[in-house]
Formats: sequence, structure tokens, C-alpha cells
Amino acid sequence: MSKNKKIVAKDFYGDNCLADNILKQDSDKRNPQGWVEIYEIDENENEKLLGKHNLVVYQGRELLAQRLFNYSNSQVDTDPNEYIAWFGIGSGGVNVGDPFNPSPPIATDTDIYNELPINAIDSTCGDFHDGFYFKKPIESIDFQQDTYNNNSWLIVKTVSRVSLGDSNGSHISEAGLFSSLNGPVPNHPGPFHMFSRVTFPTVVKVDTRQLLFIWFIYF
Repeated sequence: MSKNKKIVAKDFYGDNCLADNILKQDSDKRNPQGWVEIYEIDENENEKLLGKHNLVVYQGRELLAQRLFNYSNSQVDTDPNEYIAWFGIGSGGVNVGDPFNPSPPIATDTDIYNELPINAIDSTCGDFHDGFYFKKPIESIDFQQDTYNNNSWLIVKTVSRVSLGDSNGSHISEAGLFSSLNGPVPNHPGPFHMFSRVTFPTVVKVDTRQLLFIWFIYF
């Protein structure tokens, strides 16, 4: 019986004011925060495997600052015309020799630690090198109401999929969302810039398993 993995990643945005008292707080208290839940799913039941944090990195926040004002900051790598459209995976999310002990992402991360190829022939993907595509377009984007904030439309849900034919034989322990200019153009060469990174205990990808990564971004 084949099984699906469903990985749900939630990014919670904190305070939206840069008053002096906010700036004086520890960075962990005012930076974007995240939470990820991983489920094993088959025809009969959904089993929650774990829940843990993920992180919107500094590079992702630099992009948001530019897009909000449509104004370029020449001091950073991102461009205000970029937007989040891509998904990537890797095997560098765990400590060496301990595949079930993930190392948490840090705010200065700018890429997957050890990126994994996704597909060799799917031209809808991007970042082609060494005979493989390493980025996959986000499958769907959906705006949702936030019931805790007057039902305002403050939640963005994105779905990304590692399909049955993708990355088989890989040991996956990290994933990220990426931005680029022109969005999910087939055979997109990049550059790509990481927005958010999550790490988790190693999942072995085989041809009877697909992985769903569902990111909820809260504003």
C-alpha cells in the first residue's frame, strides 16, 4: 500500500511595528516565526509524526521590505520585482551521523544546505544543472481568512509536491521556498533566492510515496 507524506509548514509573522521598544527586544521575539507539522497519510488514516519550527530567513524579509514599497535596495541580492514561486529540497537538515536529529534553520541561511535533484525531464521545473532540475514550481496558492483577526484575509496557503517520480532514493531533511524574477517560467535558470527554510527528521523518498509541503504564511 502506497503512502503519502504531508508536510505542513506555517510561518507566523510577529509584530509589524518597528518602534524603539520593539527594536530593543530579542530578535527571536520580533522576527517571523514558523511551525511545521508532518503527517503520514494513507487511504485509511492520517498520522501526525511531529510538529516543529521553521523560519523566514533574513533574505526573505529583505525581499518583503522591497516589495512593500516597490523600491530597490542596492545593498541586498534580491530584486523588488521578484516573488515567491519555487520550492526546493535537500538532505542537509540533519546532523551528520544522526538522520533523525535536525539542525534548526538560522536567519542567515540563504540556500538549501545540500540540495537534491527533483526531476531530470520535467521542463516545468527550473534550476537545471548536472542533468537535473533542482527547483519545482509551487503547485497552488490560496488566500484564506484569519478567524483570529476579524476574518481578515491575512493567510496565504501554498502547496508544493514531490511527486511519485521525483527524487526517488533521496534522503530528504530540509525544504525551502524561493523567489525569482518572472516567476515559475519553465526551464527558469534563476537566480533563485531563499525566502523560508524548514528542517525535519530524514524522510526516505521512494516511488510509492509522494510528499506534500503545505506552507501557511501569516501576515
